[in-house]
Amino acid sequence: MKVRKISKVLISQPKPKCERSPYYDIGEKYNVDIHFYPFIRVDRVSLKEFRQQRINILDHTAIIFTARTAVDKFFSICEEMKITVPEAMKYFCISETVALYLQKYIVYRKRKIFFSPTGRIEGLSNAFTKHSKEKFLLPVPEEHSDEVVNFLDEKKIGYTKSVMYRTVSNDFPEDETLDYDMIVFFSPLGIQSLRTKFPDYVQGDAAIGCFGPSTAKAIEEAGLRLDCEAPRSDCPSMTAALEAFIQENHKIHSR
Repeated sequence: MKVRKISKVLISQPKPKCERSPYYDIGEKYNVDIHFYPFIRVDRVSLKEFRQQRINILDHTAIIFTARTAVDKFFSICEEMKITVPEAMKYFCISETVALYLQKYIVYRKRKIFFSPTGRIEGLSNAFTKHSKEKFLLPVPEEHSDEVVNFLDEKKIGYTKSVMYRTVSNDFPEDETLDYDMIVFFSPLGIQSLRTKFPDYVQGDAAIGCFGPSTAKAIEEAGLRLDCEAPRSDCPSMTAALEAFIQENHKIHSR
């Protein structure tokens, strides 16, 4: 099916805080109206739910962070419970980006912080070996892969897993009709939310784009047509793929 001319796009992520976002540049360059609204949001568990896990944060001497969201939710729980995290606490982070994000909550240079140079848990192998006697706390979302847990088990690391947050479908305005020429997704849960919140949605000649193979698979399984996908060798980012797609789409409609 021929895709209609793209003039109105919904990016299923929060609106960028920076005014110099590449999405705005695309909108201005191709005269496209770019909207932002996430189909999903991340909610922290309640204190009641956390307490039901019978976990004492201060029984632990190290924290393993696999995402910036985990950092936010961990410190949010500490704040609400009036827990002061000791300066001696060690932090093991999945990436340098996550490690640097800790500066939002702690004095970075005064703490013992380790991060994986590869962005995978295996990159922390040497750090775990050197600090194997620590009592680790692992904040995780309600739905999570077993990659990190399996690695810790293989290394025989003593840890406690704690569910601190979950991903849920976002609320939309009652008059939202998804009248967009293109919608871009970043997570399989976004597709799930689409089907939950808008069960009568028909794609027709509108375009759908996505980032990541798991999201692409979810789109296919939902019976939708995928028109623009990233990453690719020629378009490693979603913005690059989106710009290339809109450029070609406008060329087709100008013939």
